[in-house]
Amino acid sequence: MPTVAVKKLDEKAVLPTYGSPYSAGADLYALVDGETVIMPHETKLIRTGLAMEIPEGYAGLIYARSGLASKRGLAPANKVGVVDADYRGEVMVALHNHSDKAQKIEAGERIAQLVIAPFLKAEFDEADELSDTVRGAGGFGSTGTK
Repeated sequence: MPTVAVKKLDEKAVLPTYGSPYSAGADLYALVDGETVIMPHETKLIRTGLAMEIPEGYAGLIYARSGLASKRGLAPANKVGVVDADYRGEVMVALHNHSDKAQKIEAGERIAQLVIAPFLKAEFDEADELSDTVRGAGGFGSTGTK
């Protein structure tokens, strides 16, 4: 299991926590003064008060919390945030309100989840031709809907 060094940038910041022994994502907590309001269809950067040292060969992927997204319409604006191994700044969540109601975020509220995942780095070589496949250049919906 990789270890992630986490630096609190504010004494009120909360370290990420896992909700259960089998959780893939660790909850990230809002660091706001009292509460902040996200208006309908607005995006706000929400502080966590944390900086991290993601191990080399891994990335921190920031996903929506399912309950927050499905019940209140709050999810990361970029769908999945990426924290690279060489980033040492504060981890922020660009939280977007997809609902038609103003939503309040309170201090210490769980706002997103962080998944630490390995990745493969690729070399990109320009090619004149690509190998043939049955699918070929078929794009969106080309394999059917069932």
